[in-house]
Amino acid sequence: MEIRFPSDFLWGAATASYQIEGGWNEDGRSPSIWDTFSHVPGNVYQNHTGDIAADHYHRWQEDVSLMKELGLPCYRFSFAWPRIIPGGIGSVNPKGLDFYDRLVDELLSFGIKPFPTLYHWDLPQALEDKGGWPERKTAQYFADYAATLVEHFSDRIENWITINEPWVVSMLGYHEGVFAPGVKNQQAAAAATHHLLLGHGLAVQAMRAVARQPLQIGITLNLSHVEAATDSPTDLEAVHQRDAHLNRIFLDPLYFGKYPTEVIQEQAFVFPEGYEKDFPTITTPTDFLGINNYFRDVVRHSTNDHHFKYEIFQPKGSTYSEMWEMHAESLFNLLMRIKQDYPVKAIYITENGTSVTDGIDADNRVRDSRRIQYLQDYIAATHKAIQHGVPVKGYFLWSLMDNYEWNKGYSRRFGIIFIDYENGQRRIIKDSAHWYSKTIQNNGFQIKTYYAEPF
Repeated sequence: MEIRFPSDFLWGAATASYQIEGGWNEDGRSPSIWDTFSHVPGNVYQNHTGDIAADHYHRWQEDVSLMKELGLPCYRFSFAWPRIIPGGIGSVNPKGLDFYDRLVDELLSFGIKPFPTLYHWDLPQALEDKGGWPERKTAQYFADYAATLVEHFSDRIENWITINEPWVVSMLGYHEGVFAPGVKNQQAAAAATHHLLLGHGLAVQAMRAVARQPLQIGITLNLSHVEAATDSPTDLEAVHQRDAHLNRIFLDPLYFGKYPTEVIQEQAFVFPEGYEKDFPTITTPTDFLGINNYFRDVVRHSTNDHHFKYEIFQPKGSTYSEMWEMHAESLFNLLMRIKQDYPVKAIYITENGTSVTDGIDADNRVRDSRRIQYLQDYIAATHKAIQHGVPVKGYFLWSLMDNYEWNKGYSRRFGIIFIDYENGQRRIIKDSAHWYSKTIQNNGFQIKTYYAEPF
């Protein structure tokens, strides 16, 4: 079977500043919350840090050349707030702007469209010291930072993402404490949730006010299709609760100006006093929704937690990579649900990929056929959704290169370019990168099976 995408479909690959840049204390960059968090022993696998990461800060020209070699039409990266405004507020760091000026101009010289994210989790530590996202002022600081970047770059950049995966910021960073800044407080998580949404709305307004051209602006959410283990009433209710906590807690305020009642009543999230007054700002119209998706959630009823009466588990017979289940049909189901329930103008798959055990063979080749299978299946599910009327306009593979995988350190590899950390950070194009390059060139592919033999 052969599939082809619409002629204007946008192909790309994605990265994030802290995960690839390194140069953590160079040229005026201040510490971020991830610098602080990763330097605390025990927070990250084998105490790995992003001090060097993939050394993109020094090797960006080589990396852009590899994008050109692969025929990549678009590159999603993120600006590092601590590199642009080291104090979080106040003076702009000229050397920080210079770095991204060079990167953006190099991309454009090769015909690669920049598609930046303003915030991918690296809050300046100076702002966390002032209270971080649980503090309302941080929302305004973020809008000011957004305006600074748009005023500087909007002559060259049309497409912008405000915040990447605010759920991870609030829930994993302020509730579960497994990501930076490592706080375990549900009230802080609720406040962070609201101020991330408020910051997004304020930023959209500020960006449009200073833009040098009409912009396409969106936000990226990590969303998953949620399924019940059985058809029992309690398991079906577990689906409802998980969906409210994972998906609707951001979708509903963005599109309908309200929080799910389940989150407030059953799950006991207490949002800041007077939060309802902010919904007109939070619902400021955007041009697209970015969706990061890797897996589905299968849930069943549980009483282990007083507020969250569900648990996520791995169904028997499922196919897994190193981290998550491989279940492409769930992406199709998620996209159909978004089309049905929310007035979304356009959708970009802003992250999708898998971590597999990569190694360099004797012939200096990385044969990651399992990743190729995953990508083919998920991209095919995206194509199926488009055929069913879902307005998906583009797909960004995660990730362009192996990188610092947050609290997993360097133990996971998501890239289609291998980073040889032990041998001078050399770059090796994996089989999956060649496959993706051909997919871009052909605007589609012939469906095959890649588990049994390498690409």
